[in-house]
Amino acid sequence: MLFKNAPIQKKLMGAIILISGVVLLVTCISFFAYEIITFRQMTTKQLSVLGQIVATNSSAALAFDDRINANEILAALKAERHVAEAALYEKNGNLFSHYPTESPNDGFPSKPGKEGYRFEHDYLVGFQPVTQGKKYLGMLYIKSDMGAMYERLRLYSGISVLVIAVSFLLAYVLSRNIQKKISSPILSLVKTARSISDLQDYSVRAEKMSNDELGLLTDSFNQMLGQIQKQNLEITSFNQHLEQKVMERTNELEIANKELESFTYSVSHDLRAPLRGIHSYSQILKEDYTDQLDEEGKKTIEVISKNSRKMGELIDDLLAFSRLGRKEVNSRDINMNSLVTSISEEFLSSFAENKIDISIQPLLPASGDQALIKQVWVNLISNAIKYSGKKSKAIIEIGSHQREKMNVYYVKDNGVGFDMKYYSKLFGVFQRLHSQEEFEGTGVGLAITQRIIQKHHGEVWAESKVNEGSIFYFSLQTIQN
Repeated sequence: MLFKNAPIQKKLMGAIILISGVVLLVTCISFFAYEIITFRQMTTKQLSVLGQIVATNSSAALAFDDRINANEILAALKAERHVAEAALYEKNGNLFSHYPTESPNDGFPSKPGKEGYRFEHDYLVGFQPVTQGKKYLGMLYIKSDMGAMYERLRLYSGISVLVIAVSFLLAYVLSRNIQKKISSPILSLVKTARSISDLQDYSVRAEKMSNDELGLLTDSFNQMLGQIQKQNLEITSFNQHLEQKVMERTNELEIANKELESFTYSVSHDLRAPLRGIHSYSQILKEDYTDQLDEEGKKTIEVISKNSRKMGELIDDLLAFSRLGRKEVNSRDINMNSLVTSISEEFLSSFAENKIDISIQPLLPASGDQALIKQVWVNLISNAIKYSGKKSKAIIEIGSHQREKMNVYYVKDNGVGFDMKYYSKLFGVFQRLHSQEEFEGTGVGLAITQRIIQKHHGEVWAESKVNEGSIFYFSLQTIQN
């Protein structure tokens, strides 16, 4: 975790120095352990030899009970500065002589211990038998401190610290040179990748610095860049070609739409003259020649008049639909409550009392072209009234709610409804889900509604069940504060 976010150069140098440090530390610990074990063995051997010499020289003093000679022999241990104390015990275990002579008797063991040498705390303690031939005369007690070992360990510690410091310095110098050979190709790849990311230029190539695995990685990286560059060129060429095609198709579509609108307008306009003639002549026949016509003739004139009126309505709807393509939307804030209330009152005035029940919930204000939005409400409310006309009482509910950044409005009726499997035909021009005999209409109203809402960047949709009524929705942008 220490080197997780560090540059690769520092990671390599850190790894080399860390490994070198661990190896040196393990080596020093092993060396110190070896020195301690070896020195303890050597010290034990040296003190054992010294003990044997002193014991041999002290045999006569114990044999002849010569304390002066015994004191002189023990005093000679003063030459061994690490010998802390020594004593001679008679064969019955009583203290005979000791060194240093000024030390009190109770500072020495009251009885000699078991023969041999052993480490006790920070001292090496030994008991050496004093004999004359095979005769046991007493016991030599000798005690040596570990000062020599500590001095040697301090010396070795100084040397070890110096060696570790020099080793770390060498490791640092060598790691700087070694890591450059390893990290330079990687850093070159990183630099190339960063340059490509910043400039989006896939023609850049990384420099190959060796023929090892890093060199193979560089070759693979450059090969990948070549493939990406080739694909980019193909995509750029395709996009340019596609943009050109889209522009061409858009221009063609705009021209076709304009021609279609112009054609629709012209046809609708040109149809008015003969239609007016048909209507006028049928009225002349009806007014001037009624007495000369039988019942069948009168019915025929009525059919001609009725169909000419329907044709006139259809032409009006076609003209309105064609004009929508050219009409610009003049958006402003719309008071939906006021607009829908006025439209509903106009419809209610045309029907008998208690035949229609229109309930209007509080409506959210919206932004749009009021004339066009009025046409939307007229189309949806008139459809609701028309398709609920066979009910004993038409119940229509109008309301709104907010969804994300759009206001959603709805018109709900209890009419005949429609089968949702034919939903795709609902907003098409001249598409009808009910026959002309069942419900009159031109089949253009919902198409006009959809185009108006689309010009306002909204949506129109519907939900319905046969004989259970329908709900038509449309969405508009909310008023921006």
